Amino acid sequence: TFYLGQEIRVASLITEPENSLIHQSFDSLEREEPLNGDGFGLAWYAPDHIEPALFKSVTPAWSNRNLRDLARVVSSRCVMGHVRAATQQLEVSESNCHPFRRGRHLFMHNGDIGGFDVLRRPMLSALSDRAFRAIHGTTDSEHFFGLLMDSIRELDVHDVETLAEAVRRTLRRVLDLAAEHGVTAPTYFNAVITDGDRAVACRFTTDVPENADSLYVAAGRAYACVDGACTILHAGEDRGAVLVSSERLSDDPGWMSVPVNHMVLVSADLSARVMPMEV
Repeated sequence: TFYLGQEIRVASLITEPENSLIHQSFDSLEREEPLNGDGFGLAWYAPDHIEPALFKSVTPAWSNRNLRDLARVVSSRCVMGHVRAATQQLEVSESNCHPFRRGRHLFMHNGDIGGFDVLRRPMLSALSDRAFRAIHGTTDSEHFFGLLMDSIRELDVHDVETLAEAVRRTLRRVLDLAAEHGVTAPTYFNAVITDGDRAVACRFTTDVPENADSLYVAAGRAYACVDGACTILHAGEDRGAVLVSSERLSDDPGWMSVPVNHMVLVSADLSARVMPMEV
């Protein structure tokens, strides 16, 4: 789950909605396997701090009292939360829990880079020394993030359009490596990258579209959650909240399914556009 907008309590995203991130950790509604119990991560931006705060644990989100207590008292205008279901038999450790942080940037990924066991070495070889030294875990996601941070620095990203180009360039690079090394396993890439002011979210797969993981976006004047009922408020041209989530947090009609192989560009003015990825 990702939020950018007016400052809100983290609990209104993570614990209070009827289909909150904690609920999705043990009863995901749109996955064949409803459990996401291989750890979690919560990140948020605080006033006067460029680098976001980050809290991770290998315990399931549904049983972590510290997560509930933090969410109850922390407020932020930019929040990212993730519950993990480990893929490709990768180890369960805090280093492998999402989100990942590099300076002011946060990144999280649902899915699987096809053939990562084959691609890990060439991906590492393609990293700059700076990005290589920052890799602490063993996930395909963190390795992709390293390549993405290299693209962000190469493009000198200062707006959401260039951030989107960095994502496209990095994904193309990984898919080219897969073709070069004879990888035929499909890639599933639902991801969000943010610097706290803007964000890009993706729903992409090289598999048939019906096998793509779900992704939703909601945008409006404000977001509010009362007694589990979460509402996206719409009024004129006012912009105050953008949410991206693997599943709708509630039955509010403001949620829209992101089409397969499309991306959501969230600008600093909180406008949100959905466009083809064109990888």
